Amino acid sequence: MKHRSRKIYGVFYMPVDRKNCPAVIFSHGFNGTNVDFAMNSEYLAGNGVGAYCFDFCGGSVNSKSDLKTSEMSLFTEKEDLCAVIDMIKDRDDVDRDNIFLFGSSQGGLVTALVTEDYIDEIKGILLLFPAFCVTDNWTATFPKIDSIPDTYEFWDVTLGRVFFESIHGYNVFEHIGNFHKNVLIFQGDQDEIATLEYGEKAAKLYPHARMEVFPGEEHGFSEAGNKKVADMTFKFVKENS
Repeated sequence: MKHRSRKIYGVFYMPVDRKNCPAVIFSHGFNGTNVDFAMNSEYLAGNGVGAYCFDFCGGSVNSKSDLKTSEMSLFTEKEDLCAVIDMIKDRDDVDRDNIFLFGSSQGGLVTALVTEDYIDEIKGILLLFPAFCVTDNWTATFPKIDSIPDTYEFWDVTLGRVFFESIHGYNVFEHIGNFHKNVLIFQGDQDEIATLEYGEKAAKLYPHARMEVFPGEEHGFSEAGNKKVADMTFKFVKENS
């Protein structure tokens, strides 16, 4: 699909011979791709729930969507997810009253921000170790606007000035919490990147949020942890549809 003159690559996972089914839109984390949630999506499709996984524009060195990583920001990713939601809700084989969002790490932060603008359209959200820490971390790294470089290498990804400048001093918690439907947050108690305290702070802002803490899991779950997340995602969809 295309929006704002850029292409978004995505993959549908739909139940066989099932129309008007609930659907989950998966948003990957920093330097991730749509493939990160192939297992989750296949599991859902096999149980009557549709799924769509896509690559954020500039969201990864392996992205099949447009833009360079140096052109990406939280807000270009927000635009991408909004465009995906608008596309999904107009499909004949999707129940537009039962669209769910699932976001991982930075994609979890983007999902939370987007949901505030789509409260009526989204039935529930699931956040996997959401990186609500991103803006605090980068503002601390570059405390002054004039200290932000034109490009910066992070985890082998070249980021541009737009990424840091657009979130400088941005308080995430002032921009989430109005979504009044169910929210499920998956969090590892050994996560040293998106720490428990950030997830707990977010959970307190939502009227109907629950946090599931996974003992021993870090930022990136084990195979067993991921399988549990897939099963809990399916149950969440069924309970809220």
